[in-house]
Amino acid sequence: MKAMLIDTTRCVGCRGCQVACKQWNGLPAEETVFFGGPGYQNPRDLSGKTWTLITYNEAQVGDHYDWVYGKLQCMHCQEPACAASCPTSAMEKLPEGPVVYHPNQCLGCRYCMLACPFQVIRFDWFSANPYVSKCTMCADRVLSGQEPACVKACPTDALVFGDREVLIAEAHHRIEDNPRKYVHHVFGEHEVGGTCVLHLSTVPFELLGYRSDLPEKSLRRWTEPAMKPIPYIVVALSLALGGVAWIVNRRDKRLVEKWTKQVKEMQ
Repeated sequence: MKAMLIDTTRCVGCRGCQVACKQWNGLPAEETVFFGGPGYQNPRDLSGKTWTLITYNEAQVGDHYDWVYGKLQCMHCQEPACAASCPTSAMEKLPEGPVVYHPNQCLGCRYCMLACPFQVIRFDWFSANPYVSKCTMCADRVLSGQEPACVKACPTDALVFGDREVLIAEAHHRIEDNPRKYVHHVFGEHEVGGTCVLHLSTVPFELLGYRSDLPEKSLRRWTEPAMKPIPYIVVALSLALGGVAWIVNRRDKRLVEKWTKQVKEMQ
């Protein structure tokens, strides 16, 4: 299974990955405004038009304050809660690693947004025909043996693409070689059953906007049991509503026949 290793200590905040993501996926630019705080960050958050985002965070690094960068995007969980919660299989986990979205199968229920533990799936509120959207890890490139566009564009090798187990070993090797440089944790190795996007950092991950309160076990143990009865509930409701409609139509037909008979008798 393929994965991506993001070493935020090597990121210089150039946002080349953001541009490459938009170019490869045909995503339009966004009109942005200054919103205070990390003022260099642009845009403010992920959206239907922005699938990956470099976050600017000022934090204490050693004995001084400096900019540290994070990269928000779909984490491509090994057991994605979004796919388990989708009643139409619009979200699919590929054996190669990416979690892809099939808009032609989407009902617009947005259960995937509620299920996502990393809160990266976005709804295109401003579209006349809205869908949800997220990073696909450039599945079309991955399936043809190429690396994702963001990895290809990174000038500092902050992004590395390869086999998941190899990248996990590489991440631990970097921590062992520079124990004072890195937080001694590979974010994504165990979170919610493990993800195919792994992170290294020099500051606590919550300072980069990542969730640090996630369990190690997959969330599918909650989403899957909740979603399995849905098809049966839909069928049962359809049959019940169909039965009610049949009874109502039958009653109305009898009333019409009764009134017609009465009118004929009056004539």
